[in-house]
Amino acid sequence: MPRVVVAETRRQDVAQAVLRIVGREGLESASLRNVAQEAGLAIGSVRHYFASQTELMIFTMEELRRRIDGRIRSHAEQLLDPGASIDRRTRTEELFAEFLPLDETRREEAVLWLAFITAARTRPEFRPCARRMYEEARQLIARVLHEAQRSGGVPGDLDIALETQRLAALLDGLTLGGVLHPDQVAPDAARAILHRHLRTLVDPDQGRATGHP
Repeated sequence: MPRVVVAETRRQDVAQAVLRIVGREGLESASLRNVAQEAGLAIGSVRHYFASQTELMIFTMEELRRRIDGRIRSHAEQLLDPGASIDRRTRTEELFAEFLPLDETRREEAVLWLAFITAARTRPEFRPCARRMYEEARQLIARVLHEAQRSGGVPGDLDIALETQRLAALLDGLTLGGVLHPDQVAPDAARAILHRHLRTLVDPDQGRATGHP
């Protein structure tokens, strides 16, 4: 195996060790010593692959962003394929549900991502990655809504810019609630709220409906 491939694999292994620590104990516990112990390596080995803890943490955050983004975009590619024979309304809801902590994998990712973006307030090295994820998510939402409008799935006069921000805010809020208050924002409740919201995009009168979606 080429040396560069081995090095990248080792870097990813170390990043996974960081994520396990952050998930259990928080970002502040991800010291080089703790990371090396978690990865089963000597500190010197970790330093061989990362010049500093800052470089390690940025790499780890980017790995997490790529993991989340890759999962979401695999759904988006199917939805946005004009030749695909699919139920686009159902697939749209499934796509946006990928942003939410509806199972153990997505909840773990949400916990980790929130840890990094919260730290970005005082750690500027995290801000470029956080900003990229923020902007890419909103670009994807806008693209899906534009496509739905083009195909007649939502009204032609729908304010896409406004609805992009409204849907993004809803997803952000449901994610935060699902992580911090899982008893109040359980997966079924989050799905129902998302479902109701998407119905209001198709028919604004649904926003005044009562009862279960």
